[in-house]
Amino acid sequence: MSVGQITTTRDGAALHVRFDNPSAHNALTGQMWFDLRDVALGVAADPSVRVVTFRGVGGKAFISGTDISKFADFTTGEQGIDYERGIDECMGAIDAIPCTTIAAIEGWAVGGGINIASACDFRIATPDAKFGSPIGRTIGNCLSAASVARVGGAVGVQFAKRMVLLGEMLTAEQLLASGFLLKLVERGAIDGELAALCARAAENAPLTTRTTKETIRRMTFGDLPAIEALVGEVYGSADFRRGVADFLAKTKRLPDWEGR
Repeated sequence: MSVGQITTTRDGAALHVRFDNPSAHNALTGQMWFDLRDVALGVAADPSVRVVTFRGVGGKAFISGTDISKFADFTTGEQGIDYERGIDECMGAIDAIPCTTIAAIEGWAVGGGINIASACDFRIATPDAKFGSPIGRTIGNCLSAASVARVGGAVGVQFAKRMVLLGEMLTAEQLLASGFLLKLVERGAIDGELAALCARAAENAPLTTRTTKETIRRMTFGDLPAIEALVGEVYGSADFRRGVADFLAKTKRLPDWEGR
């Protein structure tokens, strides 16, 4: 896994966050996750930031997933619970950003990519963008309750089921029709579209934006079920260990799931 980094640039009231790991299609390393959390916490403490954009470097992917090499060392379900708690901590910081957030998606938005895109207020994408979370066909892990609520709330429950239960990759056109995407934008027009959206969002009353976002955040995450035991069962399973081993070995066939 390449090192990768989170980079930021400031343009007036806008902060631009970039996922910079193009050799791995912008897959997030563990350090990138926690650097992203720290960026989000910094935005929450800086009222001069009125809008934040998220975009992958290289034009081929927004985020293609997460570095799973650490999963090879997992031997207990508790390790999986701790991992999902860490992801929830990072994602929770993005959810709590008090200003408008915009994802610009070129190419793949998979796994952590669909999660982060779902946390944003608005999403624009190139026509060739693809979206999914095919964990049931790759490593056989599961999502936290917060991740299910976030992605399901953004894309819709039926689309979320198609991504996870069937392992489908959904197209930009499908998610435009569902309302998940604000609009489709040709590659050469993304910079201009982002600038226009940033300018409009920055003009909005910040207290109106903050209060509305916080209300929606509490409605989405305020009464989540406690599923740690279920998460532990999945991460502690022989199926999960088999899926990780096959994935890291670049086995082409689907793992031979046994349900235990």
